[in-house]
Amino acid sequence: MNATHDPGLKSWVESANDPATDFPIQNLPFGVFRRKGSKEQPRGGVAIGDQILDLAALGLKTGPNLNRLAAAGRPAWRALRKALSIALSDKKFQKKYSRHLIPQRKAELFLPVQIGDYSDFYTGIYHAQNAGRLFRPDNPLLPNYHWVPIGYHGRASSIVVSGTPVVRPKGQTKAPDAPVPVFGPSRRLDFELELGFVIGPGNALGKPVPIGKALDHVFGVTLFNDWSARDLQAWEYQPLGPFLAKSFASTLSPWIVTLEALEPFRCAAFARSGEQPAPLAYLSDAADQAHGNYDIQLEVHLRTRKMARPHCLSRSNFRHAYWTPAQVVTHQASNGCNLQPGDLLGSGTISGPTPDALGALLEMTQGGKNPVALPGGETRAFLEDGDEVILRGRCAREACVSIGFGEAAGVIQPAR
Repeated sequence: MNATHDPGLKSWVESANDPATDFPIQNLPFGVFRRKGSKEQPRGGVAIGDQILDLAALGLKTGPNLNRLAAAGRPAWRALRKALSIALSDKKFQKKYSRHLIPQRKAELFLPVQIGDYSDFYTGIYHAQNAGRLFRPDNPLLPNYHWVPIGYHGRASSIVVSGTPVVRPKGQTKAPDAPVPVFGPSRRLDFELELGFVIGPGNALGKPVPIGKALDHVFGVTLFNDWSARDLQAWEYQPLGPFLAKSFASTLSPWIVTLEALEPFRCAAFARSGEQPAPLAYLSDAADQAHGNYDIQLEVHLRTRKMARPHCLSRSNFRHAYWTPAQVVTHQASNGCNLQPGDLLGSGTISGPTPDALGALLEMTQGGKNPVALPGGETRAFLEDGDEVILRGRCAREACVSIGFGEAAGVIQPAR
């Protein structure tokens, strides 16, 4: 860690000193914005309290996405973070930079990077066990789970920024006792509580990424909701995996929290039991096992049309991930796959070991059999039109300033 993590550091942007803010000066996440109602070119900014500092104030012209910044690499990110920390903490710079501040409530936010490719993983072992029990009660985890960071290639074009409405998908479904499938709106629409890892510098085609260098290829972390149509998924996923059940929309939070900002919140990798094998050599690294994961508190909130305020459905933590971010990056590139700046790697649903820490309605309701009770007498087996799902994330540790991720939110609209 360095001076940018100093818990005593304060900003002349007063809202950044509020203990409840997601964006104190110790965070400084990157995003893309423009003024609401304007025809300005979207451009890079950094969140500070309830404001956005235009990165052009420091002479940085990003264009409509942060891909070039992502590609610049760790030394460039570190230098920019240091410059921002000084600019926003030293009062002698207040007059110079305050005119480049824009209130977040007056800004329109965009996807922070142009996502060329997207893969989604299955790192949450408790989710994998819970989902597996619904279909294979006697053998919930398939034999490869403890050896391979399971993943699939998703659809990058349908990843949307937080606040974008989510249209209920249509597709084929087949009831177990029906002779033929039918086509129509999904009736088992679900959310998935995930993180997204944004790739920075890539690797050349055919050149793997060693695990000790894997995090040098990660620009930062976002919240990610990989919406899932469970009834479409059940019919289509064999033998090639998810397809239309996932590609209708995935929601990304607008702020990329850098790994440097997360440095105070590193933790040990998932503690494997004696029955769980050690990773193969290419996925093994002592430092990664010692502090290669992140203590990130995650929450799912649901607001129906009848609710005045959202209701918290679940509280989990990324420390429950079975595979670390470095292992995921290394495995993705282990066959020579070329990662590129702006690529996104989803963590998969991050559930915890207790009933109040589940990351999808599929788990919470036992496949829809036991609907969740909500305030006001409503229940949900799966999502209904008009429901809003809000993901939130926060890091907190003694002697550290708490930082947050903003929100990844979307409202379900009727099928078209």
